[in-house]
Amino acid sequence: MSALAGLGERLGAIQYDGQGRLRHLLTLEGLRRDTLEDLFTLADSLVEVGTRAVKNVPLLRGKTVVLLFFEASTRTRTTFEIAAKRLSADVVTLDVPASSTAKGESLLDTIANLQAMQTDAFVMRHADSGAAHLVAAHVAPQVAVVNAGDGCHAHPTQALLDLYTIRQQRGGLDGLKVAIVGDVLHSRVARSQLVGLRLLGVTDIRLVGPATLVPQRLSALGARVCHDPREGLDGVDVVMMLRLQRERMAGGFVPSDREYFELYGLTERALAAAHPDALVMHPGPINRGVEIASAVADGRRSLILPQVTNGIAIRMAVLAQTVGRGADADG
Repeated sequence: MSALAGLGERLGAIQYDGQGRLRHLLTLEGLRRDTLEDLFTLADSLVEVGTRAVKNVPLLRGKTVVLLFFEASTRTRTTFEIAAKRLSADVVTLDVPASSTAKGESLLDTIANLQAMQTDAFVMRHADSGAAHLVAAHVAPQVAVVNAGDGCHAHPTQALLDLYTIRQQRGGLDGLKVAIVGDVLHSRVARSQLVGLRLLGVTDIRLVGPATLVPQRLSALGARVCHDPREGLDGVDVVMMLRLQRERMAGGFVPSDREYFELYGLTERALAAAHPDALVMHPGPINRGVEIASAVADGRRSLILPQVTNGIAIRMAVLAQTVGRGADADG
């Protein structure tokens, strides 16, 4: 067994319960393709909940979901909160600066105390890679852990909503050509996207950006590294943009925002190298005039806002599968 296969097996063992159901969502590594497809099918049935006059279903009635965001977030935290409430769960958002962790309490002690309050699930974002895995290894068997982003490691629900949005537009992902452009080095989103794209049949994946942000060693992740944006975007079906993660940079990775935009910013001129019907995506927050031009961000091929909308349905599906262990979505 290869080291990678062994890692995937271990990650799968952590994330599935004894019946083969999704217990935790920590990373897309180690998941089966049918798990992603089941989540997408469930999300299809949950999308229309947002169009109803009464926007909820009773899937998680009586369950308590705690949101633990140790890093700033708008889209992810808000969509998780909306998702849990639309499933009729009770939602508690921990005020981290006022919590016991700010007073020196360890992460695991905080989790243990919250679990003693009969919590059913933790949705957690943390600056340290592996934090969600640590928590998952210490919670009770009936408690679910969903990783909402850990360090530079993984952001599985963002990748799922991106993949779901492409599937919604194209019917599937097999055979597509995809470019991931920008600060791949610091991006947990890119790492999760890569795993998901490969799992769903995408073999032509290009990582595009300057050598400081897309070093050649990243080709080990299963994609072609392109420092020339024209080569990277040539004929692609999907362009996934990434923001410059200044908060994770120590030192100068790009000369200036202006020069970065001139070389790697997604403008209409740069997009002309892609397929004429290429989809444009961005996990947000977007920095106009740094990694993407307003004309492209607001253009006809942009899926940036549909990504946000789909984020609610995907996170509803993830919570239904992990907390509700796949309960029927009707109701």
